Amino acid sequence: MPWRAAPRAALTSPLTLIIAAVTALLACFLGTAAVLQASAAGGAAVQYQSGLACPDYYGPVFSKDNVPAAVAPQVIDSVRRYAPAHGFAQPVTSRYTPYLLGTEFNGDPNYKVTIAHRDQAVQGHLDLVDGTAAAGGLLLGTVVAKAEGIKTGTVPKLRGAPFPPVTGLYRDLSDPAPRWWCSQQRNAVVSRLANDPLDSVMFATDGKTFDDAIRTLGVPAIATLHMAFYETPPKTISEAEDLLERSKALIADVKADLGARGLGDAVIGSLPFERSVEISNQAESNVLISILPLAAISILVGCAGIGTVALQWYQRRHPQLRLLSARGSGPGALGLLAVAELGLPIVVGGASGAILARLLLGVYGPPGELADGALLAGSLVAAVILLISLALLAGVIAFRSHREFELGRVRSGRRKGMKLLAIFPWELVTAGVALLGWTRLVDYGKGSRLGNPLPQVDPLALTYPVFVVLTVGLLAARLAWLALLASHRARLWSRPALQLAIRRLASARAPVTGVLVIGTLAIGTLATGIGIARGQEDALQTKSAIFVGAETRVDTESVVGTGKVQLPAGISGNTTIVGELTGTGNVVLVVDPQTFRRAAALGPLDGADVDRLLGTLSSPGPGIPAIRIGNDAKQKPALAAGLPEARTIGEMPMFPIIGTKAGYVISRESLSPAQLRAVPKWSVLSGSSMTQVTEALASVGVATAVNRVTRESALDALPFYVVSWTFSFMALLGAVLGVVAVLSLLVAVEVRRRQNALAGALVLRMGMRPRALLASHLMELGALSGLAVVIGVACGISVAGLSVPRFDPATFLAPRSALPNPTPLALTVLAVGVLVVALAGWIAMRSVRTARTAELIRA
Repeated sequence: MPWRAAPRAALTSPLTLIIAAVTALLACFLGTAAVLQASAAGGAAVQYQSGLACPDYYGPVFSKDNVPAAVAPQVIDSVRRYAPAHGFAQPVTSRYTPYLLGTEFNGDPNYKVTIAHRDQAVQGHLDLVDGTAAAGGLLLGTVVAKAEGIKTGTVPKLRGAPFPPVTGLYRDLSDPAPRWWCSQQRNAVVSRLANDPLDSVMFATDGKTFDDAIRTLGVPAIATLHMAFYETPPKTISEAEDLLERSKALIADVKADLGARGLGDAVIGSLPFERSVEISNQAESNVLISILPLAAISILVGCAGIGTVALQWYQRRHPQLRLLSARGSGPGALGLLAVAELGLPIVVGGASGAILARLLLGVYGPPGELADGALLAGSLVAAVILLISLALLAGVIAFRSHREFELGRVRSGRRKGMKLLAIFPWELVTAGVALLGWTRLVDYGKGSRLGNPLPQVDPLALTYPVFVVLTVGLLAARLAWLALLASHRARLWSRPALQLAIRRLASARAPVTGVLVIGTLAIGTLATGIGIARGQEDALQTKSAIFVGAETRVDTESVVGTGKVQLPAGISGNTTIVGELTGTGNVVLVVDPQTFRRAAALGPLDGADVDRLLGTLSSPGPGIPAIRIGNDAKQKPALAAGLPEARTIGEMPMFPIIGTKAGYVISRESLSPAQLRAVPKWSVLSGSSMTQVTEALASVGVATAVNRVTRESALDALPFYVVSWTFSFMALLGAVLGVVAVLSLLVAVEVRRRQNALAGALVLRMGMRPRALLASHLMELGALSGLAVVIGVACGISVAGLSVPRFDPATFLAPRSALPNPTPLALTVLAVGVLVVALAGWIAMRSVRTARTAELIRA
């Protein structure tokens, strides 16, 4: 029976098996990759949000101000009893008394301290510089201890009541606090700029010492009670949601327990990470919804490939199918014969595609963990695609068999219908869809402008680049078809290699235009996806650079800006001081030209231009030499009250800190000491981390203000990442279509092996040199590939250049997103095209060199 022998019969045409397997592999790869891409995006969003949140904010938080001292132990006991039942370890409890005014050290009652206790604080989270934390007592900060000469062993007093003794001195927590103290910044860190220098937080070495102290001192209430859990940061949305559900259950139990005691309002349970989970869910759904149209397009391309394989198999097995039909086999049975012969390669190829999608996720996908059900969902999608492919294979064969063997030959009317479909201007349809997508793209970033951390999702807007590239590809294919129809008029026999190349192209118009469309779509989609994805990544870096001005920016005291206090040696090598003046409609930045460039982050600005202009800020002449910033040529030269007008010595469209606002950059050397003292705001720009800068300034007695920002924390990067993750899938689609285009070209050459062998043998016998024949094949294949590369790269780069600013999720910050340098991509695509043409030319020439006489006679 043919059905039983079908697997062996398939081996007689290995090329068909390879094409069927590869087609199924690519379709299942893209379908599975879409599911995994969205799941990994959700995981990456969760990990990003985890990095922003305090490490004890992933689970529930119980907190309340002004808790009666007698009630606090009951609250703590309730949380500790119920936590294990919901999978939580023991909470970390933090307690702080109100400021105790009139605290006495060594007979001086002018101190103001807070007594605090936090579980695990003395076990490695406080830097003890003197004494011990083993004995019951209090730990005093070194700022007050060293300034006031307070030693270990001192016993403070409050209105005659003794504190526990000072058993150790710890290094005061810096501002900003270390990450473990993140949630306690308000209570555990003393801001020396806003508070008296005699303020201090004294940590009790254990809970009993704290309880004894507030009992002895008669403290009626705990100023702040805070209980939280240090859980492992969630890596997936499912882990985060599980943590959230357990947190809600624990809060409900504690609330019920305290309510039964009449203490229902003694503490407030909150879920700080709940909003982060919502944002992560939205990020995952945004990516999934955005790439669904692209995934659908890729699956349709895969199905079209299966249909093409079915037609090729039908033509090759036509005599056998006619014989089986004559013996009584129906169309359905003939379709099942195709499945029996090609089903195994399709299944193996599809399974390999799903596995490959998982293995390569780290290459093309977001850097996030997969949710528990993502692999199962991706496998189900691959299984559905395989079922559709097998059904399509059987359906195409059954339909063709029914039309030919049961209804007779196709009537001319149907042929006319097929001709009408062939000449129908499909490019007008795709152009209309692209235009509709462009109109929807105008408002793409509206969500982020309205305060939503993520931009609004509009799948139709996201398909705009694909349909533009497809329109250009279809238009190019139609022009190529018309040119090949008229190519018979070409008379270039004086250049036989070129004439033969044209004739071969004309004899295979359908494969040529098909490869041209697929190649153009592949290269254009790849260029667009990479351009938009990298454009948003670069925009995040340039926007943060212009906004912050350096890696770290810290507002500081005027004594640093005026030079009364020199920058600490530890950061002076990559740090500069800038002042800022406002009030005249212009933002005036006062810089030190000698040190500005060693610390500033310039973003898209040319460093050589900035150096040149900074070097001219000391040029003599009337007024204050200044660099004018912004695009308003009519802006007034007023700087500030008491300062001469600006004399413009150069212009720049933007500048760090100023951005694109109207402003001027002047040198501090142009101002007198009195004018420098009148500058209201001074900031430190540094290439060092925030901790290094604040600790270095504190070492020379300079307190930093609350305006602290780094490039890493200045902007919410998640909207940029979501756009990048979305279009990285478009780049993946372009790469897969590129593989399809390459395979199509190689298969088309291999399918014409006999024709190439016969024609090549004839022209060689007629006197053409092998080198000329090779050149002819390279002309043919190079023209096709070169046209696809040129059109695809030009179209892709143009579309990406228009689209990148539209997908900018932070249009309110300068500079707008721009297309990155496309030269490396263009050169890479060109190099791959040259390699493919060389390989295809070698295959064509191999058929000529290895052809046998009998094979030429059959051809």
